[in-house]
Amino acid sequence: MRFAMGIDYDGANYRGWQTQQEGVPSVQLALEQALSQIANHPINVHAAGRTDAGVHASGMIVHFDTDAIRGHRNWLLGVNRLLPSDIAVRWIHPVSDDFHARFKAVARRYRFVIFNSPLRSSMLAGKVTWHYHHLDVERMKLAAQYLVGVHDFTSFRAVGCQARNPVRDVHFLNVSQLGSLIILDIQADGFLYHMVRNIAGVLMAIGQGKAEPEWVRTILLARDRTQGGVTASGDGLYFVDALYPPEFDLPKEPIGPVWLQRIV
Repeated sequence: MRFAMGIDYDGANYRGWQTQQEGVPSVQLALEQALSQIANHPINVHAAGRTDAGVHASGMIVHFDTDAIRGHRNWLLGVNRLLPSDIAVRWIHPVSDDFHARFKAVARRYRFVIFNSPLRSSMLAGKVTWHYHHLDVERMKLAAQYLVGVHDFTSFRAVGCQARNPVRDVHFLNVSQLGSLIILDIQADGFLYHMVRNIAGVLMAIGQGKAEPEWVRTILLARDRTQGGVTASGDGLYFVDALYPPEFDLPKEPIGPVWLQRIV
């Protein structure tokens, strides 16, 4: 049988989603070890995306195959019991064999959370990107609209990005403010390596008044990463959703992170 799962995790203690060399902690490794123990055979997990070191997820979708017969409650509670406290399975759902968490996803969505305050917060450490200079949200909103649509995002991907095609379709990029928190909410058909963090770095520079909103268009047309500004910290970045064709009928939860839902 093939199962899809929704998981969330705090990425602070991991070198990213993907399993790496022996002894390096990853979210994938922790999840596979827990599932393998419940299934009583080795389990390989495939995810909708690959988050970097320190990056979080509130709506990551994964799938795995198993011959083990277990009840829904056994899978859900058993795996959560074995996982470390900073990784949690939110739901599990049987899917057809043609479902694939990565290749069947038609869009992915991230949120980048900025704590805009002169003083840092210990309670939000690692969960947000702290920016102590005042940010003008209206300027950031204007700049964000230059990135919506189909563009070549060469200027917004890391030098080490291995994607063959730098063109992506950004469905929306919304900037909102809730007290001292500024939230960048972005959805696209796919993302390049460090793309969201590089976008966040540029928008924060514009919000701080270092450049005009039109600078985004100049950066896009340059197709040169050296023109793209500073890469923002991964602390405030969350993978919040992956979208699939309706025939898979996956469970849906409110867009996270959950602590931000509580504030809202």
